Amino acid sequence: MRQPMIPSMTRLSCGTIRCQINGRYVPVAEFALAAGDWIYFNPHVLLWTDPAATLTVPRSSLGRSPGLIEAHGPGHLGVAENRPGEVIALPLRPGQLACVRPGRFLCATGNVEYQWERSAVCYTTMMAELEYPMGGYRLTLRPAGRQGLVLLHASGDAFIRDLADDQSVLVSPPSLLYWEDTVDLALHLEFAYVPGQHVRRAVWRSSRIWLRVYGPGRVAIDSAREQHDGANTPDYQSFASWQRWDAPSTTTTSAE
Repeated sequence: MRQPMIPSMTRLSCGTIRCQINGRYVPVAEFALAAGDWIYFNPHVLLWTDPAATLTVPRSSLGRSPGLIEAHGPGHLGVAENRPGEVIALPLRPGQLACVRPGRFLCATGNVEYQWERSAVCYTTMMAELEYPMGGYRLTLRPAGRQGLVLLHASGDAFIRDLADDQSVLVSPPSLLYWEDTVDLALHLEFAYVPGQHVRRAVWRSSRIWLRVYGPGRVAIDSAREQHDGANTPDYQSFASWQRWDAPSTTTTSAE
């Protein structure tokens, strides 16, 4: 299902924090912060700010990442990614946990706790090297006390899929936008059918790496994605499942 695009001039609110989305090609999220309100974001997305807003570097002693910037009210500011796309609003209920891929996070209200975690989605190459098709880290977000608001940036069109506990879907790993912590992720390797002589090198070059997402829970997908090189000679034994298309009418599959 297509994630509804937020039209320009749309107003959002979370507590006393007010936000307005302006623009369509490279949308800007403009915030009005009251005294005591604050948001955080990556430094490169700050587009403008008035002198009244206070910008600070998070203190690591409070469990916050020094790589982000905090903006405290009262004051106004605007944040935007430096590339075309659309802003995705992700409201989180108290205790609800969501995971976001690197490069998708735009900003969040101050009551949303965050933590960078090492990605468990990886595979081993034939050279015994680890590859992370979704990136080496993920951002885990959880609001504390009350509802929080997270804004993400999708480079293309965003789609959401609500999976039941008996459903799964194959997704290109770089296209993943965010997912709920109730879903499970596992890598799936697929070998396309190569007509003629089955040369080992040609078979490996025709491999395709998928991410299998298991329900229950919601997953969001971005139609614009980085091209992942699937020719890094992956070791199929490090995948949760694999499939080889031997001929147009027969297949060989394996799963743990």
